[in-house]
Amino acid sequence: MNPLTIRLAGILTLTTMLTGCATTEVRSYLARGADLHSYRTYNWQPIEPTSTGDPRLDNNQFFETRVQAAVDEQLASRGFEKTAAPHFLVHYHASVTQEMQISPGEHGVACEECRPEVYDEGTLLIDIVDARTGLLAWRGWAKGSIDGIVNDQEWMERKIDEAVARIMRELPRGL
Repeated sequence: MNPLTIRLAGILTLTTMLTGCATTEVRSYLARGADLHSYRTYNWQPIEPTSTGDPRLDNNQFFETRVQAAVDEQLASRGFEKTAAPHFLVHYHASVTQEMQISPGEHGVACEECRPEVYDEGTLLIDIVDARTGLLAWRGWAKGSIDGIVNDQEWMERKIDEAVARIMRELPRGL
């Protein structure tokens, strides 16, 4: 077999192994009758202090600033303008819960060596609210393991940027 083919197969296998447990679920919801195509301007809804479930993130200005900057960047890239008299308001929520996963044995066969894996699962939720009516027009969210992320500022920033980009890709086409 070609050495390049072997090397590429090895990289692909390693990548799959490293990302297999780090899946992030991304979903969205568009309110019935919401017409996001009429929106061109936005601003941030005032943030109400709420507990994320993780004291390392509660009132963490670095986290808050990074989420807002990532959302601003994504909205600007779609042609939205941040103004004092917006068509819609943006709000985000973040939460952290401790989850447990029990992996089945290879190929779904039960194993005697299986152990539960306890991990921190984070959810980042972004809302678009009609500024005139105050009604939710669109909601997007990402959910996945955040083990080790909160303690590593650079890694956390990358993960926030990636999560926000994936969430915003869920916006209806043409926005």
